[in-house]
Amino acid sequence: MGNALRFLYANCCKPKTSDDDHPQSTVSVSALAHDLFNFENTSQVPEGLSRHVVSSKKAQAKWYRKLIDGWKEARPPPKTPEEAARLVILTLKGHKKEDVEGLLTFYGLPLSHTPVEVPVQRPTSLPHGVQYEIHTLPVDAKAVADGDGLTVYVSTADPRESSQVPSNVHIAAVHRAEARSRRNYQEADALHKQIIDAGYRMISFENGEILAKKYRIRLRGIDAPENAMPYGKEAKTELTKIVQGKSLRVLIYGEDQYQRLVGDIYCNNIFVQELMLKKGLAWHYAAYDKRPELETWEKEARAKRVGLWASKNPEKPWDWRKDRRN
Repeated sequence: MGNALRFLYANCCKPKTSDDDHPQSTVSVSALAHDLFNFENTSQVPEGLSRHVVSSKKAQAKWYRKLIDGWKEARPPPKTPEEAARLVILTLKGHKKEDVEGLLTFYGLPLSHTPVEVPVQRPTSLPHGVQYEIHTLPVDAKAVADGDGLTVYVSTADPRESSQVPSNVHIAAVHRAEARSRRNYQEADALHKQIIDAGYRMISFENGEILAKKYRIRLRGIDAPENAMPYGKEAKTELTKIVQGKSLRVLIYGEDQYQRLVGDIYCNNIFVQELMLKKGLAWHYAAYDKRPELETWEKEARAKRVGLWASKNPEKPWDWRKDRRN
């Protein structure tokens, strides 16, 4: 047994005196560490596990051997439920989805998958004014509201998110997985509604599901035509074409009056606001963002008369909104 696992067992775990299932309150790494320690000494998988998984005890024994090796190789070893869940998912990659989810549920570990790799390089330091950055799951076309706003989801396996998930959301996700395993879809749907009402959602990904946090994003520094305005549909269509099915890197500067996060969006190293301006499908929102490069990109589009600049005197979206309010 590796020192890390032995230390965790010695300091966090107490030997069991019964063969009962782990209670739901045991949402901890220590329960898994205990059973790995016990398996290496007895070659016995825990009683009760078979009620949560579909494979035989012989197959279960193979999982525990792999998990012991994975735990020993982990640097650093898992210390949180999210880290333990990630180790289980990576170690048992390729095994039946029902087995992996059942094992996670048995230990009360979050049913979240490995974070999506984002094809952009993280900066060593964030630009001035950036509060933090998020890396999204692939964007659905229906999530694009207009030419400068969209909804994104971030996996709770992300280190920044994992510590902020409310316990009731974790518990609802675990109970929902159990309900689905019993084919009680009515109960599962009711639990998913609780998760959605809390600002989260179970997202389908790689033949499984990810618990993800919902964010509404407003693209910083540009203002696209509203959907009902001329070129509004074209702007929405272009933004959808850029981000659909892509994982995004979003630099967050703050929040607007509608509780949307205001940020710069990068997609495959492409600065999305730059593309929207150069295609003539957005104005530089100079009242809120003084960056000179945004002004330059708008002027280039004006000179080429592309997009909305094909019109002689296109109405500004902020004037359009003001007229509608009045």
